[in-house]
Amino acid sequence: MRQFLMLTLTLGLTLGVLSGCSTRKVERVDTKEAIDLSGRWNDTDSRLVAEEMVNQVLGGGWIDSHQQESGKKPVVVVGLIYNKSHEHISAETFVKDVERAFINSGRVRLVQAGDKREELRRERAAQQEFSSMETAKAWGKELGADFMLNGYINSIVDTYKKERVNFYKVNMELSNLETNEIVWIGDKEIKKYINK
Repeated sequence: MRQFLMLTLTLGLTLGVLSGCSTRKVERVDTKEAIDLSGRWNDTDSRLVAEEMVNQVLGGGWIDSHQQESGKKPVVVVGLIYNKSHEHISAETFVKDVERAFINSGRVRLVQAGDKREELRRERAAQQEFSSMETAKAWGKELGADFMLNGYINSIVDTYKKERVNFYKVNMELSNLETNEIVWIGDKEIKKYINK
C-alpha cells in the first residue's frame, strides 16, 4: 500500500513538473492589429463596422437638413442594435464608438438611452429626497431626442467539407422621432473565408 502511494505521488509530481515545463507565450500587440484566430466576429470587425457607420452617418445630409429647419444641432439617442447573427456578438463596442464620434464631431448632441437613462432618473429622484433644494436637479428638464439610431447584425454561414464562409451584414438606420421618417440608412459587410 505504501509503495503504491509513493508511486502515485511520484507520478503526480512528475506530471506536474512536465506540465509546468510547457511554456505559454503572451505578448502585447497593437490594438489596431488584425488578428483573426477563429474566423468569427472579433474586435477588428467591430472597429471596421464602427468606423464605416461613423463615416456614413456623419456624412449624411440629415444633419444639415435638420439644422436648416430648426436652427439647432440635432439631438440623437442610440437605441437597440439587434444581434440576429449565428454568434454571440456584443454590439456595445461599436455603439460606443459611434456615440463617441457623434460627440467628438461637434455636429450633434447625444442623450442617454435605456438603462443609463433610468439610472439618471433614479439619481434625480433620490436628490429630491436627500439633496438640498439648491442642488437637487429638477424634473422635466431632460433633453428630448430628435432622432433615434437602431440597427441589426445579420450573418450567413456557408460550409462545405473543411471550408467555411462567414458573412456579416450590419444595417443601421436613423429615424425622426416625431415623424417616424427614416432619414439615413447605412450598412457594412464583412466576409471571411476559413479553410481548416
